Amino acid sequence: MKELKMYIDGRFAANQSGKWIDVLNPSTEEVIAHMPDGTVEDVRSAINAAEKAQDAWEKLPPIRRAAYLTKIAGGIRAREKELTDIIVREGGKTQALANVEVLFTADYLEYMAGWARRYEGEIIPSDRPNESIFLFKKAIGVTTGILPWNFPFFLIARKAAPALLTGNTIVIKPSQITPINAYVFAQIADEAGLPPGVFNLVNGRGSVIGHELAANPKVGMVSLTGSVEAGIQTMAAASANVTKVSLELGGKAPGIVMPDADLDLAVKSIIASRVINTGQVCNCCERVYVHTSIQEAFLEKLTAGMKAVKAGNPAERADLDMGPLVEEAALKSVQAKVEKAIAQGATLLLGGRRIGTKGYFFEPTILTGCTQDMDIIREETFGPVLPVVAFSDTRDAIRWANDCEYGLTSSVYTQNLDVAFQLIRALKFGETYINRENFEAMQGFHAGWRKSGIGGADGKHGLEEYLQTHVVYLETKE
Repeated sequence: MKELKMYIDGRFAANQSGKWIDVLNPSTEEVIAHMPDGTVEDVRSAINAAEKAQDAWEKLPPIRRAAYLTKIAGGIRAREKELTDIIVREGGKTQALANVEVLFTADYLEYMAGWARRYEGEIIPSDRPNESIFLFKKAIGVTTGILPWNFPFFLIARKAAPALLTGNTIVIKPSQITPINAYVFAQIADEAGLPPGVFNLVNGRGSVIGHELAANPKVGMVSLTGSVEAGIQTMAAASANVTKVSLELGGKAPGIVMPDADLDLAVKSIIASRVINTGQVCNCCERVYVHTSIQEAFLEKLTAGMKAVKAGNPAERADLDMGPLVEEAALKSVQAKVEKAIAQGATLLLGGRRIGTKGYFFEPTILTGCTQDMDIIREETFGPVLPVVAFSDTRDAIRWANDCEYGLTSSVYTQNLDVAFQLIRALKFGETYINRENFEAMQGFHAGWRKSGIGGADGKHGLEEYLQTHVVYLETKE
């Protein structure tokens, strides 16, 4: 049985608490590793190490910091198969998606390394004749990252790569559900020769150590990807020190299918956006609004497509579309949401049940006859469940899509450019995908509105989340 270790100040630390948390394979329900049940003292040690290392790290030229990121990316590629297998076993991802995550993580590190010579300050014109105004972009200092379980490996890079490139140090906390991949990342970072304290990894329960990662006065920024509840708790903890927060907190992405849509493309894209990682992705298409004139044809194609989805243990088959839900609590939650939708008047068109008795598998599910007031339309559902609402007036589709406490992603299916831009102008979401599945690019900017979060990640704007400005007014003699 693998016993994981924390990585603090350049060393793999023994478990000081003597307590362990079991890591389960959601396909088999078997324990596959033990994770240290960390303490507040572990977090403080890591933050202190990060603080000690930060000044010297920031003084390195950015291109030298970038070289470490590139080296880590190379280490990931060298362990591609091992990491893919780990993500499959601990998170239940399909082999194909796990492999994409591993390689995308390496790509992301290399992409962020490419910004070393490109992020810039500014020279601002002054109103005074002998004055120059300089705007410098500088590191924040010690940063912390609290990770989810649904893209556990990539999220390390999404938080650590821009932080390290811009001269910050970081303390990462992986989810207690999927910590094994983070342990391997720490090994790779160690082998890349990162100076001690620049990258640190702590394990434990969010309720115990997550608070310290946000509340510690030495932390300049905390980034969390997780639930709205976790985001609220993080903001509250950070508020005492007015610590900067960056939050991605989930979504309830609408997909709007217009009368002129390419139905084959729409169905293919919506299914891909609903069953990816068994529906456990915050930017997944979570609810569909389809025009009444094409509803019957759309549902016929959607049903056929969802019936064709292959689910099973991804460690045993490489051709699957879906694995299990990540834990028993997730399985129970999805089942309860489907049952409540039916009780509120929805019609179960397909699925709706657990698959088998071992592992946390759930059938691809379609619910029709849904209305805007149903919980299945309003609340986030982390599972392969697709509720469908019919509309006859585009204004209703827009109003219903925006009638949501979340605002992360949305999608539109139409072949009319005027209609596409009408909807783009009206939709209140951080991202809109036109005629394609919901999946962001590393050079874009992944940011939500409303309760989907604060700040964002990826691209130039994601890099600048980890920078603060220093404006200098320099007046000289004539």
